[in-house]
Amino acid sequence: LHQVQLSLEGRALLDSPDLVLLDIRDRDRVAELFGEIRPDVVFHAAALKHLPLLQAHPVEALKSNVWGSLSVLDAAAAAGVTRFVNISTDKAANACSILGYSKRIAEGLTSYFGLRHPGTYLSVRFGNVLGSRGSVLTAFRAQIEAGGPVTVTHPDVTRYFMTIEEAVQLVIQAGAIGHDGEALVLDMGEPVKISDVARRLCANHVPEIPIVFTGLRPGEKMHEELFADGEASHQSDHELIRYVRVPDLDPTFVRDVDAKVSGKDMASLLEFLARTMTVALGDDPVPSDVFEAPRVDRVADGAL
Repeated sequence: LHQVQLSLEGRALLDSPDLVLLDIRDRDRVAELFGEIRPDVVFHAAALKHLPLLQAHPVEALKSNVWGSLSVLDAAAAAGVTRFVNISTDKAANACSILGYSKRIAEGLTSYFGLRHPGTYLSVRFGNVLGSRGSVLTAFRAQIEAGGPVTVTHPDVTRYFMTIEEAVQLVIQAGAIGHDGEALVLDMGEPVKISDVARRLCANHVPEIPIVFTGLRPGEKMHEELFADGEASHQSDHELIRYVRVPDLDPTFVRDVDAKVSGKDMASLLEFLARTMTVALGDDPVPSDVFEAPRVDRVADGAL
C-alpha cells in the first residue's frame, strides 16, 4: 500500500481514503467493502506467488489463491461488477506446483462466475514480470552488488519475460476485449535462458562474479508453458493477445474444504487437488509426489 500510494499520488503517508487494508481471506470484510464502494471494474491481483514458499506451505496457497479469490468473486458478483479480471500466471498451464494448481483453480472459479452472473469474468496469464517484487533481475542485481555468487537453478532453464508496462497494458486490454471464461495471454516472444541473463549481468564485472547452479526446486519446471497441452489457443481482437477457454469450476468443489484440510494433512490436500484438477477441470492427474523434488539431475555447484 505504501508503494501504491507513492506511485499514484507521489506521496506515501498512507492517509488516503482510497487505500484499504484488508485480507481477502476475510470473507465477511471483503463482502462489506464491496457493498460499500460498489465497484464497476475489479482487477484481482491479490495472491501469494513465490513458488518455493507455497510448496513448503501449500495450505497457505489455497487459503489466499483459492478461497481468498472465491471471496472476491462472491463479493464482486453480489456488487454487480461489469468487468472482473483475474490475474493468473503461466504456471497455471500444465500445472505441476502448488502455485500453478491454486491459480488454475482460480481461473476455473472465475470462468464459472462469468457463465452464471451478469458482467464479464475473465483471467489474464502473466509470465515473469521484470522489475516486480521477487523477479530474477532484482535478485541477480542484489547478488552482484553483494559480490556474488549469482545463483541459477539450472544451466538450461528458460522463462518468459514481460515488462511492467506490457503487463499493465495486457490487463487493460483484457478488460476491454476479453469475454467470459477466457484466459488471455500476451505474445511474449521466445523464452529466455536464465543463465544467459546472469552472464550478461555479470559480464565485465571486476572482480569476476561467479555463477553457481543450485538445481531445480520442488515444483519448478525446466521450461514454462503459456498454454496447456489440451488447450486450443485462439487469436483475440488484439494482434499480440491470444486466449483459451477455461473450464468452469463449480465453487461447491472448494467451499468449506479449508476446514477439512489442516496445515500438515498432505493426504487430504492431495485428495482435494486431485478431485478438483482432474474431476472438475479435466486436467491431468495430480502426481502423488507433487511435494517432492523434481526428477531432474542436480547440476554440481560450480562457478562459470
